[in-house]
Formats: sequence, structure tokens, C-alpha cells
Amino acid sequence: MGQTITEKIFAAHRRDTPTPGNMILDLDVIMCHEITTPIAIMDLVEKGMDRVCDPSKIKAVIDHVTPAKDSKTATQAKIMRDWAARHQIKDFFDIGRNGVCHALFPEKGFIRPGYTVIMGDSHTCTHGAFGAFAAGVGTTDLEVGILKGVCAFRTPQSLKVELKGSLRQGVVAKDIILAIIRELTVNGATDMVIEFGGPVVEAMNMASRMTLCNMAVEAGATSGVCLPDETTARYLWPFIQDDYPTLEAAVSDFAKWHSDPDAEYARTLTLDVSELLPQVTFGYRPDNVKAITELAGSRIDQVYIGSCTNGRIEDIREAAAILDGRMVAPGVRGILTPATPAIYSQALEEGLIKIFMDSGFCVLNPTCGACLGMSSGVLAEGEVCASTTNRNFNGRMGKGGMVHLMSPASAAAAAVTGVITDPRELLS
Repeated sequence: MGQTITEKIFAAHRRDTPTPGNMILDLDVIMCHEITTPIAIMDLVEKGMDRVCDPSKIKAVIDHVTPAKDSKTATQAKIMRDWAARHQIKDFFDIGRNGVCHALFPEKGFIRPGYTVIMGDSHTCTHGAFGAFAAGVGTTDLEVGILKGVCAFRTPQSLKVELKGSLRQGVVAKDIILAIIRELTVNGATDMVIEFGGPVVEAMNMASRMTLCNMAVEAGATSGVCLPDETTARYLWPFIQDDYPTLEAAVSDFAKWHSDPDAEYARTLTLDVSELLPQVTFGYRPDNVKAITELAGSRIDQVYIGSCTNGRIEDIREAAAILDGRMVAPGVRGILTPATPAIYSQALEEGLIKIFMDSGFCVLNPTCGACLGMSSGVLAEGEVCASTTNRNFNGRMGKGGMVHLMSPASAAAAAVTGVITDPRELLS
């Protein structure tokens, strides 16, 4: 019987099987940010185990409240800063060099096909877009990863999602993953890895694949994954060109991680996207999803474009195409946070930042702050935000606030009309 990509990665990294159905895996990358990691650091210090398994495997960033907004967040950053210096962690990204972790680390070439990756952050599943097993973990597992370079996981089942058909104009990866979550529900992929495949995925760029994998956890999945191919190799080529004689050789090597034709899946979901409309959430669960036409006309107070889901250059271009020559509606606040300094610089060079500012948007430095209601765009009670983020839990972006998840184009359309709007109405 064949193996899935996830089963192959587990087999290649298995150090031990302490009990049936549980594996101890060697880790390739341990990612850290200033919200969850300081707790692990201080616990290790208190236990007299202030060590790291391998400084080169640790990638650390201050990305949620940046710069610090108060003494508490300044202390969190200081703990990270001092720890990185103490252990000579060279891949530490402080203020000015930092960005949203799940955009910054792929941009730096830290994630490769076949890797095992953990972080104390549920959206670590984003990195499965590169053909890696990437999962969010709790504090104890993060501590063990930092100290020993291993992590325990249950032997995973895989849920295969096959995407076929042709996307309509104005329909993008964010709409697809929202439709998938609606179909699966928030518990439909619990303890599974969602393997995204089919011709639609094969045609996607890396930004779109990261968007798919980013929200796999909203269906309860441990991770999402895409099979690595030429698109993956081209994205990574600046970082792997010394490892392979040609791009074709890299693509051929990546194929060893492809799922076998006779691999077994717990479930297969096939979705034809040809008739899919732009999607939007309602209520307070990520599986509360409707076609945007069903919520058209619903008022909004704020628009937020950014986050680890949709803060990349492709997302900014998508929104700018709607905003160009238009103004944010009266009474609406528009906020843009490019996910990394490199994305910000590229958006400047392409004239996209000017489009946003001319339309009335506030443009901020890279940060995760608004997404979870910590800073840089928190909602007041009763306010509504059209957001490109990944969670619409009650109070997610501020106590008493409501969040509608949607694509960058849909968010930009809401910004200029002041209500939820089908973005296709504003596309030329």
C-alpha cells in the first residue's frame, strides 16, 4: 500500500514510536514569536534548562505587537531579544526587520519540501504549502522542541481535497478555502492533514497555496499540505540553487514527497470551483459562510487588509485593482498592513501604497496586531470589520466586534461602498 506525503515525512523523521499510533519526530524548523515563546523560555529558565537544541533550526520574530504598545508587550519582546542573543540565534527578526511570521519565514527560504515544522501558533499550517508537515503546538511541546529538537504527534490521517474546474473572475484562493470550510465544518478535519490537490491547486502560485493551507486549521485540521512541484521550486530557487544543478533536478527531487497513487485517505472531497462565487463569513464561526451576494448591503465600519492569510504582494495588488481611482466610503476606516518589509518595499515600488493612501487607507508597518485584537485596528463594541484575516470568533478583533472574513478584493470593494459588496461589480 502506498503512502501519503504526510506519511512519508513522518517515516523520514521518526525517532521513536513510544506507543502505538504515536511518533516522536525530529524537527527541521522550530519557529518562535513573542506571544507564546516567552512563556516557554521562562519555564525553561526556571527549570535550569535554558538551552536550545540547535540555534540554526530556530527562527524567531517579534510580530504581533510591533513596536510594543505598553510595558507588558515590551517585556515580552525583551525576553525574546535577550534569549536570541544568549543562544546566538542568528535568524531573529527584531523591529525593522520583522514581519508576520507565516509570510516572513517562507520569504526567507526557511521552509522546504519534506520538512517538519512547529510553532506555538495555530496558523503554522501555512507552511504546508511547500510540501512540509507544519503544525501549531502548545507551550510544553514548544519547550521540548526548543530543548531537544523533537515533537510528539499522533500518526495522522489524511483528508484529500481535489479542486477542479476554472475560477470565475474575482474568485480567488480565499473564496475556495472558505467554501471548503463551509463544506467540512469547523470539526470536519479534526486530527487530520488536509492534502490539497487537483488542477486548480497545480495552477496556483505559492501565495494562493499558502492561503489554502493557512486556514486548514479552521476546519479542525492539524495541518494543510500541497505537493511540491515546479512552482515550489521556482519560489525556493534563490535558496536552493547551490543544492541542485538545475531547476528540473530540484523538481525531480521534490517528487519523492508526492503521495503515491494507491495511498489511502480517510476521506476525499471533490469540489468543482467553476460556479463558485466570492465568499464571506457571517456569525462567529469560520464555517458560517455564504456567497457574498447573500450578504450584499450589510454595513461595515472598518476594512482590514493584511495578516498571515492575505498580506502578501499578490493580495495587495488584488485590492489595489479595486481601490485605484476610488475613495474609501465616508464613515469607514481602511487599514493596510503589508506582511513583511520586503512586501512593503515592493508595494511602494509598484505604486500600490500610493493607491491605498490616495483612497484614504491608513498604511501600517508589518504586524499581526489587528488580527487578534491586540493593536493596530482593534474594534469597538458593536463595530463590524470586513477583514482578510482567518478567524471570525466573537470578539476576535475587539470585544463586542463582528468580523466578516473575505478576500482582499471583496474587502476593498466593501471599503469603497461602505457595505459588503460583490467585488466583481467593481472590476473592469
